[in-house]
Amino acid sequence: MILLGKHILVSRIWVQFLLEDLRQILLVARFQYNSCIWKDYTSCLFLKFAFSSLDFAMHHFKVHFTMKLTYRTLPYDDDDDDDVQRIDSEISESGGNPGGEMHNKTQWDDDCPWSEWYSAEDPVKGFELIAIWSEKIVESSLEMAELENASPHEAEKWMLFPNLSPTLVDDLKGNTIGFASQLCLLINALDTSFEAQFMEDFVSVENPGPDNLKSSTVIPPPSVLDRVLKDLFHEGVQLPDFAKGEHKSSRAIKGAPLESLFAQFCLHSLWFGNCNIRAIATLWIEFVREVRWCWEESQPLPKMPSNGAIDLATCLINQKLQMLAICIEMKRCLNEDYQDSIETKDPASAHIEENGQVGEDSSHMREPSEDFDGKRDSSLKADDLHCSGTTVSMFSTKPKDGVVSGDLKSSDHLRRGSAGVVGSMKLLKSYQNMHAPFTQDAPLMTEDMHEERLKAVEVLGDSFSFSAQLERDILSSDMSAFKAANPDAVFEDFIRWHSPGDWENENSEGSGVPKSPAMEGLKDEWPPRGRLSQRMSERGNLWRKIWNDAPALAASEQKPLLDPNREGEKILHYLETLRPHQLLEQMVCTAFRASADTLNQTNFGRLKQMTTKMGQLYLTMASMLKPLQANPSSYNSEIIEDLRRLCVVFEHVEKLLTLAASLHRKFLQAARLSEAIFSDFYNFYLPRMGSAAVGVAVHKEFDMKQQVRNREKQVVANMFTTPTANQSWRKVLSMGNLLNGHEPILREIIFSTHEKVSGSHYASSAPRGYDQEIETYRMYICGTSNDLRVALSVASFD
Repeated sequence: MILLGKHILVSRIWVQFLLEDLRQILLVARFQYNSCIWKDYTSCLFLKFAFSSLDFAMHHFKVHFTMKLTYRTLPYDDDDDDDVQRIDSEISESGGNPGGEMHNKTQWDDDCPWSEWYSAEDPVKGFELIAIWSEKIVESSLEMAELENASPHEAEKWMLFPNLSPTLVDDLKGNTIGFASQLCLLINALDTSFEAQFMEDFVSVENPGPDNLKSSTVIPPPSVLDRVLKDLFHEGVQLPDFAKGEHKSSRAIKGAPLESLFAQFCLHSLWFGNCNIRAIATLWIEFVREVRWCWEESQPLPKMPSNGAIDLATCLINQKLQMLAICIEMKRCLNEDYQDSIETKDPASAHIEENGQVGEDSSHMREPSEDFDGKRDSSLKADDLHCSGTTVSMFSTKPKDGVVSGDLKSSDHLRRGSAGVVGSMKLLKSYQNMHAPFTQDAPLMTEDMHEERLKAVEVLGDSFSFSAQLERDILSSDMSAFKAANPDAVFEDFIRWHSPGDWENENSEGSGVPKSPAMEGLKDEWPPRGRLSQRMSERGNLWRKIWNDAPALAASEQKPLLDPNREGEKILHYLETLRPHQLLEQMVCTAFRASADTLNQTNFGRLKQMTTKMGQLYLTMASMLKPLQANPSSYNSEIIEDLRRLCVVFEHVEKLLTLAASLHRKFLQAARLSEAIFSDFYNFYLPRMGSAAVGVAVHKEFDMKQQVRNREKQVVANMFTTPTANQSWRKVLSMGNLLNGHEPILREIIFSTHEKVSGSHYASSAPRGYDQEIETYRMYICGTSNDLRVALSVASFD
């Protein structure tokens, strides 16, 4: 308070003068709690604080009054929280998931995407609402009694303040469990993985390594292991949505899709025991055994597609599992065909069996597109040697094995494996319609198989000759299918269909372009003028040699280009002999990607800062995980330290996301408040993430308040639910101003009086014409359920 002239504070004298009355008031506040408490203060002010020379009975006093009430939402039941923490601790020690089904208490995040793996502490412990009444003038103590029962809704201003969990800001105040904490443990396992050659070494009792001597590296009991394996392999075979939760930058991280089998294995590993290397080794060994069982029993591999191309953007283990799923399906179809052939005792089928050939529905075959005018020009690269149009799976769809050609002139050959006529193209020798054949798919290859071929190309040098050699089986298969569909065809016919660029012709028919309706009635010149290209005309051409050696066999009669038995066993051998550090490197990449994709499914409203931060997290992960994708063969401490720093970044984002989700669900009908509170905290938390500008001070406590708008008041009021009978004992006072049954936890009231200088008994000393009011008396009262504080200041003019 600014005093005019020689006004000074004389509180010491007034403390003595008012001591007796204040004692009486304190007794009323402590023991009676009646509704006249604030009225008594006003009466006291009228009787004792009006410092004036006028007659009290004749003078009319005006007391200025302001009030601020603080409400707090009900806290969580501490006893229940202690029970939950005790149960979660027991689950963690047994190797289970602390967010699992071991207790039935409803958690705030039960419908959040991470709740399948853990239960996060609600970062918002509650809210404090400050209702502020602007200054009023009270002329009677009876008016004060009316204000005691005033509803908080009558206050001119509401300010909202969130009570945040200490662990949200200070990591030393609690052990936060989340994806970040478990990923850090996975990094420790990667650090240890270079100590052994095989995963079995970490679980063998004969291994003298230091890991076996540590009590912290416990292996969960068999019951937990069985539960994890059941979740991975026996929860149905319905193919999941692999794009679920995937961020646009997810594929920049070479891991496995979130819903895939290997990604789910990695997420389970994070919570299996304490994610130590022994627990991971135990789970991996059993995981591979289950995969082998699926292979040997021809059972579908869960959470993996059994058709389509291999996704080379994923990690190698996921590629291997995808290829194994395809091999299992092919193997199953082969077994079904074999059983069918035995039951029907079909002589033709028996003949095929004797020659080592398979049924048409047991192989993947390619069906040409609707435009059968010819294949695109081939540059004789490996990828171009087998481009024959649209690829279809022929597991259950069986084209006709043989179609008698209706346009045969001098041949009784049986046309087999035809997919249809190729436009207006004719065979050169017989002038029959050219038919496009069903062909087998090219053999599927994983990333390491492609690399082996590229290395072989580098060694041999001549890429064209070597590519042709590598694709000989594919080319021979296409030629055999073409011969079966076109019995009178010659080598030139195959080139016109398979590689039109190697047939040099001046007219349109030879190029495979259909004639317009106006030209349909014209008689074609026959034979068409054309010739093979130079490379196809060379003596000793490899393609012509393959053509001469290729038998006329439809795709259904050919041996599959991909041997499912051989490839399946190779994949299992890879999984069973995988080096520990190679497994852990792929696990780290997949676990980071799957954890981020899980969090990315969180609904946090329109918080732009959170959306931006998630995008930055994916880019950071892609950059820092890139060295692991290079398959380092030796230990690198710098990579390990970078990964630990990545865990810290992940933890920051995870905390922000948890707060964003909590605020969003609490303010569904008042989105502005959640956005404003989160924005304030984001700016407060930014320096802790190392993203703030240089020189910005780091505040230790978050104390930002948000003003509540009128249309948002009801939403905030609804957060103060009516106390239950168990919570009613917390209420000590009953002094009015209730908000849905909640009494203020803090009342702050200021009484003051003002006098004009000209009207006082010191007016003669004041300058002439000076008519300013000064605050002569001020009383501050602060009361809670346990204490009452009163402060008084008086100003005089000397």
